[in-house]
Amino acid sequence: MTDALALAQALIRSDSVTPARGSVFDVLEAALVPLGFTVDRFTVGEEPDGPVENLLATRGGTGTHLAFAGHVDVVPAGDGWQGSPFSGEVRDGLLFGRGAVDMKGAVAAFVAAIPTDPTIPLSLIITGDEEGPAVYGTRALIDRMAELGVAPDLCLVGEPTSAHRLGDMMKIGRRGSVNIWITVPGRQGHVAYPHLADNPITPLVAMLAEIEGVTLDTGNAWFQPSNIEITDLHVGNPATNVIPGAAQARLSIRFNDEQSGEALVERITAIARAHAPAAQVSGRISGEAFLTQPGAFSAMIADAIRAETGIEPELSTTGGTSDARFLSKLCPTVEFGLLNATMHKVDEAVAVDDLYALTRIYAGVIARAGA
Repeated sequence: MTDALALAQALIRSDSVTPARGSVFDVLEAALVPLGFTVDRFTVGEEPDGPVENLLATRGGTGTHLAFAGHVDVVPAGDGWQGSPFSGEVRDGLLFGRGAVDMKGAVAAFVAAIPTDPTIPLSLIITGDEEGPAVYGTRALIDRMAELGVAPDLCLVGEPTSAHRLGDMMKIGRRGSVNIWITVPGRQGHVAYPHLADNPITPLVAMLAEIEGVTLDTGNAWFQPSNIEITDLHVGNPATNVIPGAAQARLSIRFNDEQSGEALVERITAIARAHAPAAQVSGRISGEAFLTQPGAFSAMIADAIRAETGIEPELSTTGGTSDARFLSKLCPTVEFGLLNATMHKVDEAVAVDDLYALTRIYAGVIARAGA
């Protein structure tokens, strides 16, 4: 059996700031091949969002096909670490390193949980670009799976979902995300002669005030209310006596399953053009909201958590986006993993005891899927 701690250390020691390529996938492939997996590694994409390496590992069998999805890329380490962020050092019962929590620890735990019995069909869907633009990551893996006829029945995503104690929360859905850019054209001129100019700031401020007052919804049984946030304003006018020729703003909307990204872009566009008919509006939808209704799959995971920890996990849809937004289109998808308290932080760390406990929980999920 693979040792979860040793594998997590090896993954952490493979520097893999997004987009990840090379050695970190070598480590993972070396752990999976002896377990009977066929490993397909492929690199796709061009700059600026690529190239990205991905890994699809499959092992045949009969019965329910369980897939585990995750990523081995990490965010930059930053400064101020006690020791190297890529040392994989254990101190006082904690494994330190960038990715220990998000999410090399969970990847290692799942691999360590895989039984040697080859009769249970399993897949690992591992990308090197979850922390980045995610253009050539999991979406490319889904295309590859379609080409190869790989169709899981259930998908477990190993993102760090636990809030205060391992096992206290799993994610059965996530809100969607869309960013919207607004540019209002004007006509440059001297401030002393405003009738000869057209100030774009005035309609931009007015439309943003209206947008700020919009209540998209009040939430529902599984989702908190959708929210619109103004994330940037830009004019770039260095002169105090010049009316600028253009003004820009950017919005970020996190939305629940009562909204859609396309409809939100259309709504913001309508508001913007009511104030400035020539306003240019563009949107980038990172993902739609999704919900895996509570049922057999979430109960299976909850049973495995309860057997190991004695905790009844909360079913939640809170937090940011994850690659589950893509995978949920394939099959019922649930996220469960380590404590998220130190993810993306200096001195990111996971308790070694939690790493082994997560391994046992994942083993329980695999056994229940194969029952």
